[in-house]
Amino acid sequence: MKNIIMYTGPMCNFCDAAKRLFSRNNIKYQEIDISTKDGLIDEMIKKANGKRTIPQIFFDNLHIGGYQELRALEKNGELNNLLE
Repeated sequence: MKNIIMYTGPMCNFCDAAKRLFSRNNIKYQEIDISTKDGLIDEMIKKANGKRTIPQIFFDNLHIGGYQELRALEKNGELNNLLE
């Protein structure tokens, strides 16, 4: 299984939805809350090629995008293939 990292922030409905999606699919992930430490938002933006919205989700070094992209992968049946 790939190492999943999700950058999140406080009071983020899309972050909460992504967490629920991971939970219902029994997928473990590492959450990095960008509000907890200086520099984390810059780290996220750099890794996400300038994207500033949250969540930003990565499978190993592959940038998936945000919740909507994650949900599309689940809906199309591609999520499990990317995790292998």
